[in-house]
Amino acid sequence: MSGAPATTVRAPGLDVERIRAEFPILARTVNGRPLVYLDNAATAQKPHAVIDTISSYYRTINANIHRGVHHLSVKATDGYEQARRTMQRFLGAARPEEIIFVRSATEGINLVAQTWGRANLRQDDEVLITHLEHHSNIVPWQILCEQTGARLVVAPINDAGEVIQDEFRALLNERTKIAAFAHVSNALGTINPVKAMIEAAHNAGAKVLIDGAQAAPHLAIDVRDLGADFYVVTGHKMFGPTGIGVVWGRHELLEQMPPYQGGGEMILSVTFEKTIYNKVPHKFEAGTPHIAGAIGLGAAAKWLMDVGLDRVAAHEHDLLEYGTARLTEIPGVTIIGTAAEKASILSFTIDGVHPHDAGTILDQDGIAVRTGHHCAQPVMERFGIDATVRASLALYNTKREIDALVEGVRKVIEVFG
Repeated sequence: MSGAPATTVRAPGLDVERIRAEFPILARTVNGRPLVYLDNAATAQKPHAVIDTISSYYRTINANIHRGVHHLSVKATDGYEQARRTMQRFLGAARPEEIIFVRSATEGINLVAQTWGRANLRQDDEVLITHLEHHSNIVPWQILCEQTGARLVVAPINDAGEVIQDEFRALLNERTKIAAFAHVSNALGTINPVKAMIEAAHNAGAKVLIDGAQAAPHLAIDVRDLGADFYVVTGHKMFGPTGIGVVWGRHELLEQMPPYQGGGEMILSVTFEKTIYNKVPHKFEAGTPHIAGAIGLGAAAKWLMDVGLDRVAAHEHDLLEYGTARLTEIPGVTIIGTAAEKASILSFTIDGVHPHDAGTILDQDGIAVRTGHHCAQPVMERFGIDATVRASLALYNTKREIDALVEGVRKVIEVFG
């Protein structure tokens, strides 16, 4: 490999080779080459701790929860509720009842929009988001505005991909009922100053929802310290199963909100004349939930906490700096998103090469990246492009793999040269 030599993969306190050994998929090959998995912002791989937990549930416990008195049902219920307590600890919530299991961060945002939002927004009220948002933090608010007559307001970003804080604060006013923004941008990696933004929104009398889907695998989160009102995460990006996520909300707000869906479990009693709803969080968990998913998510959160998110952040920051330096050595490569505070995402374009073509050639060498607009079309429009190549890094990635990416990009340029 050309360029700077790879240095040790060991960050202080983080044995990356040991961590890699916990992910069985990282040992496989693709097209006869060792897999270089750099698509973690789309979904992260799963360690033995998660795979084995889910397998054990189905092999030894599988039963429905909260309804049965037999042994398997009791054990399944215990595992599900223990996962809720684990997520309480992971997010720094005050009580386990503030943790609501949903299918994804997307469903979590929709839940808040359709419960708190529809109950509290009226004609000419405002929802404030930013130009950085994933589609899942745009479309639910557009739907809500159509339903209520409220207006969607968008705070701009600068050329580095940072929310312009003066303009964000200037857009807050007495009509702003809720502000919703990402903790970390999925397309650019920008880390927003969420604590200051939350404080500014609260000073204007607005509630705040934070999309933490991209933050949970990379940063230690404490919702009480941040001061948010709602925080959403998704399991599959934090080394857990697909089809499971969490909404955290302040207990007093959750108690005031109407149910999101009707059915079993979310009720205390039902007659044809009247239904009495269950208490929080069960009021928002209608029907049989993704039991194995919740238990697997709890295992993922515990595994991440055991590794130590501060150590994860330090290792990934080292990789980000190395990757930024290596890619900027290549003529014709432009990194999109150069915020001063970034998580481990390298989003870039290559002169004269469509990102999809670049991704196809990289795949031939076993290098998995994401190409496209990353469900963030307004971000792409802001930078005057249709798509980028996105290499998103996780705690198991190495400088050796970044070197492979750099060599792959050079190969792309040679093919299209």
